[in-house]
Amino acid sequence: MIEPSIFKSYDIRGIYPTQLDEAGAEAIARAFAQVTQAHRVVVGKDVRASGPALAQSAIAALRAAGVDVVDIGTVSTDMFYFAVATLDVDGGFTISASHNPKEWNGFNCCRRGAVPLSLTSGLDQIRDLALADRGPAQGGKLGSYEQRDVWADFADYVLGYVDRKLIRPTKIVANGNCGLQVKALRLVAERGQLPLDIHGIYEEPDGAFPVPGGVPNPLLPANQGELVQTVRSQGADLGVAWDADGDRCFFVDETGYFLSGYFTTAILARSILHHTPGATVVIDPRSIWAMQETIAALGGKTVLSRAGMTIIPSKMREVNAAFAGEMSAHFYFRQNWYRDNGMIPLLLMLELLGREGKPLSSLVNPLRARYFTSGEINFVVPDAAKTTAEVERQFADGDKDYTDGLSVAYPDWRFNLRSSNTEPLLRLNVEARNEPALKTGLERLQGMLGEPVHGH
Repeated sequence: MIEPSIFKSYDIRGIYPTQLDEAGAEAIARAFAQVTQAHRVVVGKDVRASGPALAQSAIAALRAAGVDVVDIGTVSTDMFYFAVATLDVDGGFTISASHNPKEWNGFNCCRRGAVPLSLTSGLDQIRDLALADRGPAQGGKLGSYEQRDVWADFADYVLGYVDRKLIRPTKIVANGNCGLQVKALRLVAERGQLPLDIHGIYEEPDGAFPVPGGVPNPLLPANQGELVQTVRSQGADLGVAWDADGDRCFFVDETGYFLSGYFTTAILARSILHHTPGATVVIDPRSIWAMQETIAALGGKTVLSRAGMTIIPSKMREVNAAFAGEMSAHFYFRQNWYRDNGMIPLLLMLELLGREGKPLSSLVNPLRARYFTSGEINFVVPDAAKTTAEVERQFADGDKDYTDGLSVAYPDWRFNLRSSNTEPLLRLNVEARNEPALKTGLERLQGMLGEPVHGH
């Protein structure tokens, strides 16, 4: 079973087993091998209950097609990218549905060097071949199979991004959202002999995701409260949270303030520009002023790009960017094959705090005093294009940018309005230089867009 709608812009994602089952996994694996012309591939999976069955079926299909398989087992997505980039393989896939609820699963696919496949760079061909699949070809040599543990090599690799001597004793509350990253952090701390006191919450891998709301996504307010409260009650120096597949990284300062990807990008840029003076940083246009102005003051430059985990790496390559940050807390690094990673941002943050000898709040508070944001607000509209055109007419006197949807800027506030890739929604972000400007801008836009919806 494969429902055509599971092929998204950046990956394959659907509900198991009604939209994607074992036979569907076999068809996708055969199509992946055909499109990439792969002889040897990496296969991983996240913690979901359906992962082992889907992985087993996909591996069997690859081997029947004569493809050698390196099975890296249950891993975070950033470990998967690391494996594809460092092992001598032609690509691979991890069976994952990122932060979606437990019923979901899917495929995140890469070529050699961890180069992403998207609907415009091969995923469309995989879709067409998989949907037309007539079953396995007969005969031929069976591909080989080996299991590989990449955890220790991954830990040593991420430690290479920082000067460990600068990392001072730090008490961390770490929320794994029932994925693997807290366990990975403990291994990193052990191998790097880092002076970290780690208090884990939702540390044990569990594909049933017994987290608030059942959705292992730290962007949802329901998933933030326990981390914030635990940082305060433990007197911790820092809180960190990852989504279930570990490729996004969120921070809480020692006062219990939950940082957006917007502020985190601006703060991490301090570290990037220390290591790589004058570097270019790619950002998405949802909210930009804190990042643009911080990076310019540090001697770097910013380039706007559409959001998306396959689009950002391409833009980074084009402009030779050292780093990219998204509002959604995906952080990408040139040395990391232009892919996102959930562990490197934490290590860079710890090194930065050690180098500057300050608590995280001292880096966050100046940003909070100067930049005011709405966060992302979603609206269901009958016709997204028509609504966006009407908004553009109403704000015709502002400075326009069309990098990703519609951005309009005035001296004291700006907004970005873009269509969702996957749902019939318009997503709005407003930022301002003071609270009254934020309130006024929001009221004007909500008057045109209607009542916001929650939970997306």
